[in-house]
Amino acid sequence: MKNFNALLSIGAIALAFLSCSEGKKIDRDVVEQVNQANEVKKVSESDIIAYAMQWGDEISQEAQAELIGALQKAIGEKGVPGAIDFCQVEALPITKKVSDKYEVEIRRVSAKNRNPANEPNELEKTLLDAYQYNVENDVDSRSNIQKVEDGQVLLYTKAITIPGGLCLNCHGEPGKEIDQATLEKINTLYPEDKATDFKVGDLRGMWSISIPKKEVVKNM
Repeated sequence: MKNFNALLSIGAIALAFLSCSEGKKIDRDVVEQVNQANEVKKVSESDIIAYAMQWGDEISQEAQAELIGALQKAIGEKGVPGAIDFCQVEALPITKKVSDKYEVEIRRVSAKNRNPANEPNELEKTLLDAYQYNVENDVDSRSNIQKVEDGQVLLYTKAITIPGGLCLNCHGEPGKEIDQATLEKINTLYPEDKATDFKVGDLRGMWSISIPKKEVVKNM
């Protein structure tokens, strides 16, 4: 408030000077510029939630595009078994790169996780259960925002479903979609793997993006 009053005082002095100098009239453009300089940015809670939802959509889409692009390249160069190596080494660093870019925390979690780092916490399990219910009952699974940490962090979530046959090369039925070489690689790198026997359209997991409210406001 002190800084705001100072701005008002500066604006008043400027206007007084302009009006008195050489008897000239106040320039309306200058008045508008002063008014804009004095304007205090006010946003409602609903504005913040709406922006966080839009931002979460954009961040998750970017992270997914980065992962899919790199995965397709790995499959093209090394085959499906080689892509398992890629996922173990590169998947988390790719999401971290996008996390750092936007100063948020990005996770891909699943009740049937392959990497132990993708195991959901209690809140994420509850949200995954809701998305699973939607899939099983043909209900549209929309993106969601939850307030956490006393409302200072907004948790954006979005369901991830199996989109097509490419994913089944690593996540389908062993001996059918998953060939022996790929299965051996999975069992070697992920001895506690749960991420097989999926079908197209199944819920694979969800994006879980923790967005500090201050970052939302800063970017609005």
